Amino acid sequence: MNFMSRRSFLLLSVFVAVFGLVFPLLSASAQQTDKRGRKYKAPPATAKIAVTVLRDSNGKPIENAAVIFHPMEGERDKGNMELKTNEDGKTIIDVLPIGDVVRLQIIAKGFQTFGADYKIDKPEFAIEIRMKRPGEQYSIYKNHDAPAPSPNPSEQTPPK
Repeated sequence: MNFMSRRSFLLLSVFVAVFGLVFPLLSASAQQTDKRGRKYKAPPATAKIAVTVLRDSNGKPIENAAVIFHPMEGERDKGNMELKTNEDGKTIIDVLPIGDVVRLQIIAKGFQTFGADYKIDKPEFAIEIRMKRPGEQYSIYKNHDAPAPSPNPSEQTPPK
């Protein structure tokens, strides 16, 4: 009798062990069909934007100019991303989503700051910017309505 009880106990323990291993697997497969949790949302397609910064006077590249991208959400700025131009005056960014509006700002030492808004509507976008030297400051003490005197004295009309 002792042999029978050991054998039945052994069979019972094997059955419980197998059932213990199989039941969680069945339970896990039932949970996989359940549609709870977050759905995967693919990131939006992005555009590759190449910006070239040149001198307006001679067309030579401007190295180390700050090229700042401000992604816009309506009238609100969502932050900025700043890159520097290389020795060819070029920089490339490829993380801005297609369909967005970006405000481009370029700052280079010894040149006027540039700024403009661009709608990103193509997968590849090339922008060439010609930077100008700073102009004369505006003064309220100068008469801006009168024509500027000619630098050549022979072209000036004598007073009457």
